[in-house]
Amino acid sequence: MILRRDHVAGGAFIVFAGFIWAVSGDLPFGTLASPGAGMLPMLLVALMALFGLMLLVQAHTSAPLASIDWSDFRHGLSVLIVACIAAAMYNPLGFLVTIPTMLFVLVFVLERQPLPRALTFSIGAAALAYGVFGVLLRSSLPTSPWGF
Repeated sequence: MILRRDHVAGGAFIVFAGFIWAVSGDLPFGTLASPGAGMLPMLLVALMALFGLMLLVQAHTSAPLASIDWSDFRHGLSVLIVACIAAAMYNPLGFLVTIPTMLFVLVFVLERQPLPRALTFSIGAAALAYGVFGVLLRSSLPTSPWGF
């Protein structure tokens, strides 16, 4: 059997669904009339496992795994590292510091866009996200040590 891209992707979806199921098992599920905190993770688990299974079933139609072009691996790894650092700094530094900084690093440093464009995008996208989640939806976003 030739290992194909969708074999790996489908298997990864199923393994990740199992991980989410394992870590969210102690959340209350609730009922359909009164959903608990564990209902959405379980829905996510079911959908991820279903989509992973669908990928595995039709994997014979995808390209072989050996045909993947790895030339963009360093760029993808850089984006992953920046996202992991931002996730680690999200609670200590707050939304209004972490998100614009992460977007600026991604756009200016990694994508090499001009400074005005990078600043406009990073500040604008963060302001829009803050407006939607922090103001309109009144979500509790983490604040920085400086109070904003």
